[in-house]
Amino acid sequence: MSKDITAEDRERIKMLQLITSSKHEFKKLTLEQIKRLEELIEKKDYSHDKKAHKSKVKLLAKINLRIYELSEGKGLFY
Repeated sequence: MSKDITAEDRERIKMLQLITSSKHEFKKLTLEQIKRLEELIEKKDYSHDKKAHKSKVKLLAKINLRIYELSEGKGLFY
C-alpha cells in the first residue's frame, strides 16, 4: 500500500477538509474553486467502497446545485 500521493490528491483532500470543517465553508467557495473540487472528485474512483461512492454522488449533487446557484445568480440558501 505504498501508493504515491499526487498533488491532485493533496488538493482534493485539503478542499474536502475545508468544507467538512464547517457547514458554512462550502458556501464561501468561489465558482472556480467549486468547479475545481467537482473535477477532482469526479476523477477519483470510489467504486471499491460503496459508502464512499454514495458520499461522492451526494457531494457531486450538492456541488452541481451550488454551481447553478452561483452561475444563475440565484441562491436558495442565501
